[in-house]
Amino acid sequence: MVTTVGTETTLESLLEDLVQLDYDAADAYEAAINRLQEARFRDRLHEFRGDHLRHIDELGELLRKMGRTPPKEGDMKSYLAQGKVVMGGLMGDKAILQAMRTNEADTNTAYERAVAFHGLSTETHEILQRGLQDERRHCEWILEQLKTL
Repeated sequence: MVTTVGTETTLESLLEDLVQLDYDAADAYEAAINRLQEARFRDRLHEFRGDHLRHIDELGELLRKMGRTPPKEGDMKSYLAQGKVVMGGLMGDKAILQAMRTNEADTNTAYERAVAFHGLSTETHEILQRGLQDERRHCEWILEQLKTL
């Protein structure tokens, strides 16, 4: 799926959409963890899921400082992200990791756009930059594992 997150016109909308995207990603990771055969893959994906949960907390705190209530869950895209993983689970670990790679492509795109959003405070920029670094690390690891399968 191709994300539009990062194209919002207000910072509040951007952060709310990022929170939802991170919920979607965390749900997809949970689905993958429950279906992977290799323990080393499950362990690393559990770590990556934790990164997404941290993003939710950090972005939620920024929203609260703006007087906004952060989203409490993902949106309908969560079903698409999880669905790819479930289908991949029928074909094994490689297919699950391939599904997670496509999901991570969206989070990478969203965070790249978010970091470039005009007028970010230093705190917000630092949080988004850390999120982007996490997303890049997730993609790099998944790509490396796919080369070995």
